[in-house]
Formats: sequence, structure tokens, C-alpha cells
Amino acid sequence: MGYQRVTGVDAPAALEHRFAELGRATAGLQPPFAVVDLNAFDTNAAILRRNAIGKPLRLASKSLRCRALMRRALAQPGFRGILGFTLPEAIWLAQEFEDIVVAYPTADTDALRALAADDELARRITLMVDSVEHLDFLRRHVEPNPSRPLRLCLELDVSLELLGGRIHIGAHRSPVRTPEHALDMAHEIDKRPGVDLVGIMGYEGQIAGVQDAYSAAALKYPLVRLMQHVSRVELAERRAEAVAAVRSVADLEFVNGGGTGSVVSTAADPSVTEIAAGSGLYSPALFDGYRSIRPLPAAFFALPVVRRPRPGIVTALGGGWVASGVPGPDRLPKPTFPAGMRFSKTEGAGEVQTPLKGRAADGLAIGDRVWMRHAKAGELAERVNTIHLVRGGEVVAEVPTYRGEGHAFA
Repeated sequence: MGYQRVTGVDAPAALEHRFAELGRATAGLQPPFAVVDLNAFDTNAAILRRNAIGKPLRLASKSLRCRALMRRALAQPGFRGILGFTLPEAIWLAQEFEDIVVAYPTADTDALRALAADDELARRITLMVDSVEHLDFLRRHVEPNPSRPLRLCLELDVSLELLGGRIHIGAHRSPVRTPEHALDMAHEIDKRPGVDLVGIMGYEGQIAGVQDAYSAAALKYPLVRLMQHVSRVELAERRAEAVAAVRSVADLEFVNGGGTGSVVSTAADPSVTEIAAGSGLYSPALFDGYRSIRPLPAAFFALPVVRRPRPGIVTALGGGWVASGVPGPDRLPKPTFPAGMRFSKTEGAGEVQTPLKGRAADGLAIGDRVWMRHAKAGELAERVNTIHLVRGGEVVAEVPTYRGEGHAFA
């Protein structure tokens, strides 16, 4: 199979060949269903590893939400550890995996007590904190145990602020922004029994999570790139100072940064010891708008054509698999094959039906398939119970998603 990119500018022959193979591999399946192309998945792992220039990649579990594919990623060179998204998820994953950092603070008191009561869980899982309020919450609900301390990671706010904070660009996450804030938190953690500060994390969403290619941002793309350059320069200095300040108090095991969209620039930061990544393994539709990394689309879902309202339009069953974030056209799934299909402006992607326009519509029959890509990575797994793994024109396995295993952690 040729692995040209699957976008609107692909050579028609390459697009036809790839989806002909996917069609043959899944001919016996009833849509809707999801597939992951393992050759593309493995190629994307190699791309991430190359861009990380020797720094380990911590796998973002929310980007895959499938244990079988997490195993596959962690078996690749360069991947080490998991960045989870809830404590119950981390406890579940810790039955199999070691070294899980929960990327977001938790208020789940049942899960906290389960963590504190189990030596192996306490060894494998690291909690996120960013305030004294978090520390007080832990102390109220968990008995401090100096012989079995809870591992803590401090989140540093790495968004860009301009004009004295009047302009904020990036995610609204941690209140810990300056080296002084970080040092104060390190001292606060150090004086409390039953907790150890072992890491620092910072997610530069304004770099990792913003499309910057011309085709994605149109006339805004030079401003996006300028903003990202300014942010990289500012962050490199501020993060280095914060890490140095915290290291004067705590023996840090790791400093985590990045995201798939900023692997290259984050890897170049000497203060960062590991990089978070995951979405690039699936390469969802939003990645068509990035220029810093161009992974191969690996995850798709198929919908059946069920009606033809008029010439030039067919209707697919379902399809309203809209991604989270600021509502907009870029959060809709992307019609991928047949090429040239587009949504109706008055209906978009619908819960029970999705009209699709385009020259290719007249060539589709009832029961034919339309192939789509989800806008964001792991959210695809919230729509299906299983993912069909495809290689070389055949389905080699059917594996459960988190949902298919009966778990919902978000």
C-alpha cells in the first residue's frame, strides 16, 4: 500500500488504491465501524520518535483510548510511560502498565483512597496538583503516610500572556505561572507528610494545539506562526527558571512538555526531559492544518449510504461525531473518500443522517460506504466499542476501546 497523505490534495490513484484495500479488508463488516491502519500507525510512531530527537515520549492515553493500541505504541522504541486523564482510568491501567502520570487534578475521593491504600498503585501513579487548595483537598481525604507517599507532579502554566496579562493565549489550566509560584508550591509540598514532588508538567497548547498551515488558517497563518515563535522564546526562558527553582527543593524525576503538534520545538528545550504525544499516532483531521508535523492518517470510520434525496446528494446514516472544543467547522468529521464530498451547510454532520454533496455522490449506490476521519484523535473511540486493525488489505484483529471494555473515564 502506498502511504501518501489522505487529504484533498492526494493523487487520485493513491487515494483510490488505499481505500480499495480498506474496502476489501472490511467487506464483511456492517457500518458504522472504525478502523486503524497499522502500517500508518507504526509509521507515525517513527515520525514522533524522530522529531523527539532522543527524548522519551510519554503516551497520552486520551488520544488512543484503546489498550491494545497503547500496548503497541509503548512497545515501539522511544515511548515510555503514560499520560492519563483521570485517576480512575490510571488505577485501571495500572493493573497492566507502570509509570502513569494523571494529567489533570482529581476530586474523586474514592479513587484517592484506593490509591493511598495500595503500595503498588502508589508506586505506579503520579497525581497532578497546581495549588495549595489541591494539597488541602488531598490531606482532608487521604491519611498521610510517609512510608507510602503519594507521588505528585506540579503543573506549570505555559500559556502566553501579553500586555501584562490582558491578553491570554493558550489553555486555561494551572495558576502556577512564574518561577516564584513554582518554588512556593515546591516548598509547600516539601513540608507536608505523605506526598513527594517528582515531576513538572506544562502543556503548551498555543503551540501544540493550533493549526498553522496556510490551508488551515488562511490569511491568519502568519500571525499564528508569529505568536508561536514569541511563545517558544518566552517559554524556554520561563520554564527553565521554574524547573531550576523547583530542583533546588525537590529531586525531580521528569519534566514533561509538549503535545504532538509541538514535539520538535519542545524537544529542543533543554529543561524538558520527556514529551507528551499521542494524537499523531491516529493523525485525525485537525492535523491536516499543521506544518510542524505531517503524520499519516491512520484512523477512519465508515458510514453506509442509505438514501438519495436528489441528484448530486446522498445521505449517510448517522455521522454526527463532532469533536470537543470551540464549536466550528473544524470540529466536524472530515469526508475523506470518495474524494470531493462535502456537508450540506444547512445540516452538517447529523445524529441520524448526514447529507453529503459532491460530484462523487451520483456514483454511490444504496449500501455503499463513505469513509470519514474524526477531527480529534481519541474521541473516535467514544463512538465505537471496537476498532478493526487493518494491515496489507486484511483485518488482522478487532480490539476493544475503553467503551467496549465497559469504561467511561471522561
